[in-house]
Amino acid sequence: MTDVAQRWNPIHGEPYRPVPYRPERMPAAESVARAAELRRRMDQRRTVRRFAPDPVPPEVVRDAIVCAGTAPSGAHQQPWTFVLVRDQEVRRLIRDAAEHEERVSYDGRLGEEWLAALRPLGTDGVKTHLTDAPALIVVFQQRYWVGADGARHKHYYVDESVGIAVGMLLTALHLSGLAALVHTPSPMGFLREVLGRPANEKAFAVIPVGYPAADCEVPGLVRKSLDQVLVEI
Repeated sequence: MTDVAQRWNPIHGEPYRPVPYRPERMPAAESVARAAELRRRMDQRRTVRRFAPDPVPPEVVRDAIVCAGTAPSGAHQQPWTFVLVRDQEVRRLIRDAAEHEERVSYDGRLGEEWLAALRPLGTDGVKTHLTDAPALIVVFQQRYWVGADGARHKHYYVDESVGIAVGMLLTALHLSGLAALVHTPSPMGFLREVLGRPANEKAFAVIPVGYPAADCEVPGLVRKSLDQVLVEI
């Protein structure tokens, strides 16, 4: 990912240069079958908080990050950085800092309404997943980029762009056989310090990645049905 980032040249200010796009059209029957299979597989996706310590193939995680990087972004500025953390000591530092913030949150900062919403999920301020999972993907949003002349240039629709990329990352990880969790300790400023990221980057999420533990349990949830989330006009 570092080499790719070093080769990237922003197209800021360049003229519009269209290129042909002629993907092969999939037969309708195949499209319907693929959509149904994707729906079935994605319905099996669950947020996991108990991970096995077994290592995961690094190339699977890297490919999932590449998939995330194909997400659309405002003005095609790709305002994201994915930091893959496997080092045990760094994961411990992240957990210690995250649990400090979580204790403050669960002790009153969240407010009763938010705590009541979390209660059925069985969450608390102890975040074992940050050290149990063999890998963490810390996603940063780039608030601006710096040109060769040192000038700052604004990124556009950063929250939306990075949010879409994270969704695609979760999908790629799940379809590759891995489990994940989106963890958003608040505030998250410690992540930039621990990981030595530059001033233009702001932490967006911490995503533990691995295999579910042998005794893993998840909340008994029911997803909204199609007619509860879809409006057709």
